[in-house]
Amino acid sequence: MKVLRLPKERLDLFASVLQQFGEVHAPVEQNGKYAFRALSRWSDARLDYPRTILPPKKYFVPPKDTLFQYKEGLGYVPADLAADRRIILFGLHSCDIYGLNILDQVFSGKYDDPYYQARRKNVAIIGVDCIPDEHCFCHSMRADFVDKGFDLFFQDLGDRYLVMVGTALGDDMVLATGSLFEPVTPEDLAEYKQRSSAKRKAFKLHVEIRDLPEIFELEYDSSLWKQVGDRCLSCGACSMVCPTCYCFDVADDVDLGARSGSRSRTWDSCLFSTHAMVAGGENFREGRASRVKFRYYHKQRGFVAEYGRPSCVGCGRCISACPVNIDISQVISQLRGIENATA
Repeated sequence: MKVLRLPKERLDLFASVLQQFGEVHAPVEQNGKYAFRALSRWSDARLDYPRTILPPKKYFVPPKDTLFQYKEGLGYVPADLAADRRIILFGLHSCDIYGLNILDQVFSGKYDDPYYQARRKNVAIIGVDCIPDEHCFCHSMRADFVDKGFDLFFQDLGDRYLVMVGTALGDDMVLATGSLFEPVTPEDLAEYKQRSSAKRKAFKLHVEIRDLPEIFELEYDSSLWKQVGDRCLSCGACSMVCPTCYCFDVADDVDLGARSGSRSRTWDSCLFSTHAMVAGGENFREGRASRVKFRYYHKQRGFVAEYGRPSCVGCGRCISACPVNIDISQVISQLRGIENATA
């Protein structure tokens, strides 16, 4: 992996060069919150943000995604995936890149998803490091550092960035800027090591994941699930903001006259009361406690059995989004029998 440095006063110039590679999107502040949006000017970008409301998955699996249309006389009309629309996502944190790497496994596995793949290959990823806040526990989930899944990654060194080049496209971006980037110096490496160590120590929230699948197996019938289920509103907010939740529902929208329409998929949540409902009205997880338990078991145990690691990346979005303050870190602590932990 090639490693370079970029003085911060040259970042604006670099951003202007990026436009030849695609439409630049970055975190933008909205009423004290942050969201990825297309930039009309570079000064709108906020690279020191804590987390965005929605994760970058919205670019690859949109909240509502039209799969195809059907019309009388034309039959099946495939969706326009905007294959020629190239986007550069600037400012992803390590945990969100890790989340995309997990989605890559899901949507490129046994059943390849062409809709996801078409968007994924047309979006470039530029990462930026971050400072953890009170909701972050990505270090516990081993997602505070990534070595793949990005084209470029910027590590803040004060008045300059240490830039890791992850792909040939990232190298092309560097080459297109001429002499903006410079070779790294021993001082840069020393500063990087110092800041990396300081970041690890800055985490306020820690979750022990060692032998967690076994703990979940032993606590399957724990009364904790009813306690959390009684508090849960089944609103699905935690699923909507999660970087790795990928459940969706599929429905046909028929136009007036019933001779044309479209098929779309929309984000779904295992916490919704209808998620496990099947034909005849049978619901395999009618109670909220069973739905809460299923979500935790899927992310922290089932995903481990399938892919070798939890699907949680520790971004903290579910903690900040829950209207009744259910905290995943406290739920896990209670399962472990740690005293003074409240979910």
